[in-house]
Amino acid sequence: MIMFEYQTPGTLQLINRTGYKLVQENGQRIYGGPPPNWMGPPPPKGSEVFIGKLPRDIFEDTLVPIFERVGFIYEMRLMTNFSGTNRGFCFVTYSTPEEAARAVKELDRFPIRPNYRLGVTVSINNCRLFIGGLPKDKNREEIFDEISRVTEGVVDVICYPGITDKSKWRGFAFVEYESHKAAAMARRKLLPEKILLFEQRVAVDWAELEPMVSDEIMKNVSLIFVIDLITDSNDPFSVS
Repeated sequence: MIMFEYQTPGTLQLINRTGYKLVQENGQRIYGGPPPNWMGPPPPKGSEVFIGKLPRDIFEDTLVPIFERVGFIYEMRLMTNFSGTNRGFCFVTYSTPEEAARAVKELDRFPIRPNYRLGVTVSINNCRLFIGGLPKDKNREEIFDEISRVTEGVVDVICYPGITDKSKWRGFAFVEYESHKAAAMARRKLLPEKILLFEQRVAVDWAELEPMVSDEIMKNVSLIFVIDLITDSNDPFSVS
C-alpha cells in the first residue's frame, strides 16, 4: 500500500474537507476504510454497493459528493488501470445496510453526465473463492497454511474427500475470507498464475453463491420444500 500524489485540485480539496485517507493498493484507489474517528468493527454484510457505468476520467472528488448524500461512507474502492484511468466501476461501503439500500433506490440510473447513467446495486459481498488444481495428498490444515502464506484474511478452508478413495482429497477447495475485500485481493493476487501453491499452478475463481432472499420476502414464507437430500454424510456431492 502506498500513498500517491493527488492529481487534481478537486481531489485534494476533498481530502482536506473530509480528513479521509486516499491510498493506491493493487489496482484500487481506496478512500477511507476506516474513516476518521471510526470506532468499532467494519459495517455488517449488505452495507456495500456496486457502482458501474462510470466515465473513465472521473474520480473521488466527483463520486464522493454524490454518494455521501444518502449515507455515511465508510469506504470507497475505485478500480483503476495501469494508465491511471478508472475501470468503469467502484464499490462504496456505507455504515449500515439501510444506507446501502437507500443508495440503490435513489442513485441507480443517476445522470452523472450527459449520456452516462450510473448503475447501482447491492454488492454480492462474496467472501469465498474456489481454488482448483491442488495436490490430492494435501490435507485441510496443509492447504490452509499454504494459502495463508500467500494471501491475507483466510478464515476457513473447505475440502471434500474423494468418491472412491476417501483417504485422498478431490484436488480443489473453497476458501473463506474475512471479507469480500480480502477475497477480491486474494483472487487478484492468484489470478496471474505467477504465485504457485505447493509448487504448482492453480485455478482460481469466485465460488458460486446461493441466491439471497430478502427478509421482506421471507416474512411471507410459511413452508419450504427440500428435495435431493444428501444420502451419504461423507460425500456432500452424493444425492438421492
